[in-house]
Order: sequence, then C-alpha cells, then structure tokens
Amino acid sequence: MSHDIKILTEAELRQVVGLDIETVDVIEQAFTALASGEVVMPPILSMDLPAANGEVDVKTAYIPGFDGFAIKVSPGFFDNPKLGLPSLNGLMILFSAKTGLVQALFLDNGYLTDIRTAAAGAVAARHLAPEVVETAGVIGTGVQARLQMKAAHLVRPFSKLLVWGRDAAKAQTCADDLAADLGIEVQPVADASELVSLSQLVVTTTPAREPVVKAEWLHKGLHITAMGSDQEGKNEIDPRALALADLYVADRVSQTEILGELRSAKQAGLWAHGIPAELGNVITGDAPGRRSDEDITIADLTGTGAQDTAIASHVFAMIRDSKAGTVISA
Repeated sequence: MSHDIKILTEAELRQVVGLDIETVDVIEQAFTALASGEVVMPPILSMDLPAANGEVDVKTAYIPGFDGFAIKVSPGFFDNPKLGLPSLNGLMILFSAKTGLVQALFLDNGYLTDIRTAAAGAVAARHLAPEVVETAGVIGTGVQARLQMKAAHLVRPFSKLLVWGRDAAKAQTCADDLAADLGIEVQPVADASELVSLSQLVVTTTPAREPVVKAEWLHKGLHITAMGSDQEGKNEIDPRALALADLYVADRVSQTEILGELRSAKQAGLWAHGIPAELGNVITGDAPGRRSDEDITIADLTGTGAQDTAIASHVFAMIRDSKAGTVISA
C-alpha cells in the first residue's frame, strides 16, 4: 500500500513559515518538552571534514505527543562561495511517530534551521534578558546575526542596535539591513568591548575559535546569548565569563559540555558550579532564571533536535491539507 509524501522547496517553505511570535512559541514548546525528561534525543552526529573545509551535523528527537519526528541533515562546506554556491544547505525529513513512514521532505537549504535557531535566541531573551532592553548588540554579520536580532526584537523591542564584525564593510551592510528591517537606529562599532559595555542584550553569532567576548567586559544587567559554538573547537565567550556570571543556562547540558561554551570553561578548569540549568527548566520554573535586572546571565545554544522536530511538525500542520508543495506516492 502506497502513502503520500509532501515535498516542499525552500521557496515554498518561505511562503509558509517565517520568523514571528508564533514560531518563537513553537520553539519554546520544544524546550518545555525537553524539560519533561521524556524526549528521546540522541547525541548529535557530527562529522568534521577538514580536507573539504566542511562539516556535517545530523540531529533528531522524538517528542511524546507529537505526531511526527524529524531527522535534519546540515552540511556546511565553506569553500562553496568560491564556486558560486552557498556554504550551508541541508534538509529535514519528517516521519510519522506512529508508523515511521515518511510524511514530508523539506528541501529547505537550512532555512528552517535558520529560523528555529533565531527563535531559540528569542526564547532565551524572553526568559533571561532584563525586562527592558534599550540597546542590543550583535557580534557577527551573517544571516544568523540578522535573524537573531529580528527575533530578539520580537520579545525585547530595543530602540538601538550595535553591530560588530571583523570586516567593517560587512558590519556596515548588516547594520543597514537591520535598520531597514527593524525601523530603529542601528550602528556599526569598531570595538566589540564598546558594543558589550553599551548593551543590555548581546548575541554572538560567529564561528570563532578564540573568544570574541572577554570576561572583563561583563557588567551588571547584561544578558549574552552565545549561539556560534556548535562544534568541538569553537569558542565565542571567555571561559572566565561563565564562572563570573550570576547564571549560566544551557540548551542541553550534554551538548554544551561537548560542543558549547561550557566545554571551554570545563577544559580551563573554571567551572565549579555543578550541573547547570537548562533553558527548558527555566521556562517551566523548575530552575531559577534571572533574579534581578542587575544579574549577568549567559545562554549557551548549541541547537537541539527537539527544535527541528518542533519546527518541522509546525510546518507540516500548516501544509498538510493545503496544495503547497508536491505530493508523491511511495
């Protein structure tokens, strides 16, 4: 007996789902589910390919109560721009949680990953940033820098944004784009320390292997979301900063101690606070979050398979009975 499979391209997916509060709420549900302890989420399958200047990550999770589960494959081949090709691509496969049959194939070229990653940043800001954020800062100038600040603005509508990047021209372009998108004042800055000192909310979106935020830059009332360290060897935040912060929160401890900022702090012998809180536990109230506007908080986001299952399931619910995409029988 055959069954139908929906196939959607990136262009079709962009017409279906975008970065909005509904998407942020969907990703928050994924973190809440993780806090229940009932999600089945194996370790990330991560393959480093230095000979090709590439990497491949595979993530998945089964969330009880969801009709389906996703397996997401994310290749990143960083010499591709020399060939006129994008560095990142990939796809998500959605399976029925009851039968294991393929329900949908999302040929998103990383689009769904991009928006679920940005939405996770908004979830972190919603639960950890000060209630009032006047100035935000982003370190990095790529696609995720733009999306992270659009997402953060949904939950903390700051009136000023600062941008820092290694390439001043790219920082200016990023600032111009965000000013147009958000309708607020956006300025590139020449010094990352100045960006941090003037901001209440900072997001780091780089592939850095040496810290781009130093511990001595921390100040009262600061929240940092670090989302670039998603492979062994990457490190955006000075390991001393994790020890000095009032609160450090992981998306998934078992991942951040291998791939994230927690790994660097542990390797430096600077983590002595036991098992840190996870974002889902802060959302549910099972772990303390920000206690005052003066707290210094850090969120370490490595990206979870639960987020992929949540966004894929959300998209499928929207297109299941529509004419979107192509249907094949298998």
